[in-house]
Amino acid sequence: MELQSVKQRFAITGNSPRINYALETAMKVAPTDISVCIQGESGVGKESFSKIIHHLSNRKHGPFISINCGAIPEGTINSELFGHEKGSFTGANEARKGYFETVNGGTIFLDEVGELPFETQARLLRILENGEFIRVGASKVMKTDVRVVTATNKDLLALSHKGKFREDLYYRLSTLPIYVPALRERPTDIPILFKKFAVDFAEKYHIRDLELTPDAEVVLTNYRWPGNIRQLKNIVEQMSVLEQDRVINETTLLKYLPKETSNTSLMLATDGRQEGMNEREIFYKVLYDLKKDMNDLKGIVLGLLENQQLSNPEFVETNKAALTRILPSSDESTRGTKDLMVRPKQAPYYEDEVLTQDYQLEASDMVNTDENLSLNAKEEEMIKKALLKNNGRRKRAAHELGISERTLYRKIKEFDLE
Repeated sequence: MELQSVKQRFAITGNSPRINYALETAMKVAPTDISVCIQGESGVGKESFSKIIHHLSNRKHGPFISINCGAIPEGTINSELFGHEKGSFTGANEARKGYFETVNGGTIFLDEVGELPFETQARLLRILENGEFIRVGASKVMKTDVRVVTATNKDLLALSHKGKFREDLYYRLSTLPIYVPALRERPTDIPILFKKFAVDFAEKYHIRDLELTPDAEVVLTNYRWPGNIRQLKNIVEQMSVLEQDRVINETTLLKYLPKETSNTSLMLATDGRQEGMNEREIFYKVLYDLKKDMNDLKGIVLGLLENQQLSNPEFVETNKAALTRILPSSDESTRGTKDLMVRPKQAPYYEDEVLTQDYQLEASDMVNTDENLSLNAKEEEMIKKALLKNNGRRKRAAHELGISERTLYRKIKEFDLE
């Protein structure tokens, strides 16, 4: 069968090279019994490819069933797929055949196969390898002849490396993968799909079909379409029903695009450089917002310190290191004082939303320029005062100074205070 006739039969719209390649691969693999894994984002039409594979295969006269693995509860999925015996669990009032038994000779399409529980994955692997399965609550091995076509929007190999999917099952399912491109990867098909959906809904609702202005077509083509074909179809249906004017311009179209993606959605999927630039812009915006938040936080901290805390000597002494980092002083000699205050050098202002106010620490009790500022002299003086205060009791003096007795003994010897 030719490619164009397959498109017409299964309502596949578009003529981009990527979608054509996926269709040609499906047509080639259909007559075989090779396991096929259809990969692609949600909404790209993976189920349509499973139907193509079934109806072009030797099993086309057999049954076909589509199962969403993520929609079946974990507690009942084994019963749904493989059947159960009477009394095998609460509520099992009679024996029941599973899908693999009822679809014998046909094709089962397992969508979202990455959602299967580990136990079910082991059962599925056994069917793929030798066609055997066991009903829940039974001991008898049964046989089935079913072709399994799977689909996923996840990276199964990555899941297997994380221990969330059996690696042996991954290789068994992916004998021949088919990748269905996202809508943004086939931009030339987007206006064609819009026109098709517009005509379909015009016939359905007995109205005139929609038309796009050139500027609206540019927006439509450059939008990223995270929901792919399903999203495009829903938006066309909304506009078909709600819009009185059947000519859709850019302004009207933008009203129907999700607001959370409208700021970053207008990027050309076919131009890798432009897409890269948008990614960088997003990254820079995140950094800019982070910088702004940090500066806002700094402003709040500075305000609290200035208004409430810097008049408290105990707070200043306890947080001296942090204060000197946040409020750098132009004079290193002023950092050891007790009574500190913050005074702006100039009125605060903002430039590009970044706090640029400069602060300076000053001492209310100015240091005498003739005073001996030697660290050794100050250290000796503090040790003398501690010893005098504690009547020569070295243990108490060391505790008050915040040093060990051994260090105090060494300092007493160093300063010849015996």
